[in-house]
Amino acid sequence: MTGKAKPKKHTAKELAAKLDAATTNRGGGKAGIADRTGSTKGGHAKYECPHCKITAPDVKSMQIHHDSKHPKIPFDDTKISNLHAGAPVVAETSAPRPGVRGSLKK
Repeated sequence: MTGKAKPKKHTAKELAAKLDAATTNRGGGKAGIADRTGSTKGGHAKYECPHCKITAPDVKSMQIHHDSKHPKIPFDDTKISNLHAGAPVVAETSAPRPGVRGSLKK
């Protein structure tokens, strides 16, 4: 006797999701290391917390992080280090694209 289970066929939605996951840069591994360190022009990790070394894209996000994670220490934006200031300029053709995916709606 054969089993009752029917072989499952992949839907177009599942196939499209697999293709998207395989081809979109999510910022991990070697492709996203420049984005995480903030060494590219389009890198989003621009500012670094002086206490826990976590990165944030702007001062406002860093202040939100500081208020939630370090409430006993007063916030001083002069102590925040700018990672883009000391980074060497990389040519646009050799730099990997940032690991942020834009909207599909145009």
